[in-house]
Amino acid sequence: MNDAALAIDLADVTKRFGATVALDGASFRVKRGAVHALLGENGAGKSTTVKLLSGLIAPDAGSMRVMGRDVTMKSPQDAHRAGVQTAFQEMTLVRDLTVAQNLLLAHEPTGLLGRIRAREAQRRTAEWLERLELADVRPGAYIRDLSLPVRQKIEIAKAIAREPDVLLLDEPTSALSGRDVAWLARRIEELKAKGVTFVFISHRMQEVREFCDSLTVYRNGRDVGAFDTAAISDDEVIRLVIGRSLEAKYPPKVAPPASAVAEAAPALEARGVRIDGVVSDFDLTLRAGEVHGIAALQGMGQRELFEALFGAAYLDEGELRIDGKPVTLTSTADSLKAGVSTSFLPEDRKTEGLFLRLPGGENVSLPVIGRYARFGLIDRKREQAAIRRSLAQMEVNPRALYKPCLSFSGGNQQKIAMAKWLLTQSRVWLMFDPTRGIDVGTKHQIFVLMRAFAAAGGAVLFYSTDVPELVNVCDCVSVMYRGRNAGELSGDALTEENVMRKMLSS
Repeated sequence: MNDAALAIDLADVTKRFGATVALDGASFRVKRGAVHALLGENGAGKSTTVKLLSGLIAPDAGSMRVMGRDVTMKSPQDAHRAGVQTAFQEMTLVRDLTVAQNLLLAHEPTGLLGRIRAREAQRRTAEWLERLELADVRPGAYIRDLSLPVRQKIEIAKAIAREPDVLLLDEPTSALSGRDVAWLARRIEELKAKGVTFVFISHRMQEVREFCDSLTVYRNGRDVGAFDTAAISDDEVIRLVIGRSLEAKYPPKVAPPASAVAEAAPALEARGVRIDGVVSDFDLTLRAGEVHGIAALQGMGQRELFEALFGAAYLDEGELRIDGKPVTLTSTADSLKAGVSTSFLPEDRKTEGLFLRLPGGENVSLPVIGRYARFGLIDRKREQAAIRRSLAQMEVNPRALYKPCLSFSGGNQQKIAMAKWLLTQSRVWLMFDPTRGIDVGTKHQIFVLMRAFAAAGGAVLFYSTDVPELVNVCDCVSVMYRGRNAGELSGDALTEENVMRKMLSS
């Protein structure tokens, strides 16, 4: 390929972090004006490539060319000068600053003596937000007060506002609902028409096929193939990504005997639940042996429901029962002490699911650390043996016992978060979008674990922004609409079309 036709040309790039080889002679080439997907398991080297192109780290060996020029990037400013901007999955927005302050950070309009012209900053931000179909977001709103999908769109808007030649989108749809993904599609089409080149990292093949002209697959820090998107099947992509065939994307559903279901009290019941004006008169029955899905558009009360069921939010009205017994959950500790403890996987593992600077082992045992204490002293030998078993069940590298969580990929962080709840020996799992931003192999592993947990008598309440996941993993799905249970679908009625119809028109 003619070098002049390339927007990105990385050749034989190597990057090590101590004993870990993140990139091992990888090459990555993207045509100008293309939307090019970069695929691979978590830890395959995708994020390292993004960081190299963003100027956050430098390669140990190999060459980098951007828009036909040799580049040496030692900072994000170098990337900006080279025409590269990045919208990260783990967002770079400053939570305690406003939307305007984040969008214009380091580019604020200034007047005499370098003072920031606040009104001008607000005006410019309002213009950008309107141009990007985000006029409902106030320039003066603080990032911490925005929902995760809106924060993700602001992260993307911030990168677009720098008018890049190359835009790197790192899992841009992992926090977005269907309507938000359509918003992103319009932005891609607009910028592609202006000649902008995209690198699109995703684990959702449906979106890769919708957005991308071509793709490259990484495995174990190396490129293992580059293809036109139309020239390769999903099965072949999966084989390249994980190095083996994945015979079934979803594990089989095995329902418990009907007699056992009829005789047992529901594992978890919610009756007439009202929460903060967002959830109202909500009813739910979750039975042992069942994976029960929650489907909803963004902002329909699903997050508030899960938090209340975990004791992280209060019920204004209504009743909760666990194994048929009324419970009052005033804290997350109450949920763990209830006759059946409740596990919770939050949507944002970085800020809500893990202490990133602590070792994985300390994160895993934290909810039940008292189990290994006697007379105020922790039996470290017994604790670490239990942690190792939990990490091994999730197929996490044993070094997670003592290495900080921030040193692991997003998918492995999610598995560490799940290992934490395995250790609680809960009977009920609350899983809030647990597959967000993780690779196909890890997703399959989580689905298998969920089905095995249900088969052993556990109960799973599972929310996902990905409707096909709900349809293929769950025994039944309740659709939330404006804070209410708009209906339950199961058996032959549980189809993507029926779920989407209820989500959109209930």
